[in-house]
Amino acid sequence: MRRPPRPPKCGRGKDDLARRLDGLRRGHPETTLELWAEDEARLGLKPIARRVWAIKGRRPTAHGRTKYQWLYVYGFVHPASGRSLELILPAANTEWMAAALAEFARWADPEGRKLLVVVVDNAGWHLAKRLEVPANVVLHRLPPCTPELQPVEPLWPLLREAVANQGFEDLEAMEETVAERCRWLMGHPEVVHGASGFHWAVALNG
Repeated sequence: MRRPPRPPKCGRGKDDLARRLDGLRRGHPETTLELWAEDEARLGLKPIARRVWAIKGRRPTAHGRTKYQWLYVYGFVHPASGRSLELILPAANTEWMAAALAEFARWADPEGRKLLVVVVDNAGWHLAKRLEVPANVVLHRLPPCTPELQPVEPLWPLLREAVANQGFEDLEAMEETVAERCRWLMGHPEVVHGASGFHWAVALNG
């Protein structure tokens, strides 16, 4: 019986990224290089249930309505500082990924003097040949099945807490709450850094 392939080891992904960064630094000695991470989170009208405190003997109520309508948050995180950019978009695909990258490049490097290396997973819209990547952005794709190497992953629990145990009539109402939480996260880099500041990613930024 043929054995299934073994998942890639974490070390391989880190070593590949370190070599990539070293090569980019040698090729662009006069350019400031920054390591970022990007991912997308889907949030919708189907409620997210979380445990809550309740008076003994009383069962707390929870929203159980099921509606399959979604919005997507594209998150960019700088592990070394906790700076982050969250963009609320209607879909996760190649076109919206290109729009997110363009906005990120303008926001993170308005003068065009940096090289922004962005760690992404292997989603189809990250791999698409027709994806338009800004000139000051380099995408680095992680090995398959390695979410533990994605510094932006811990951002999503911080985001989802804002809508946990709540029900919304429509996406517009939900988007207001999500947008407020995104603004809060962008204004509190110390919180984002506490979750996403993976030690190896911080070291690679140096």
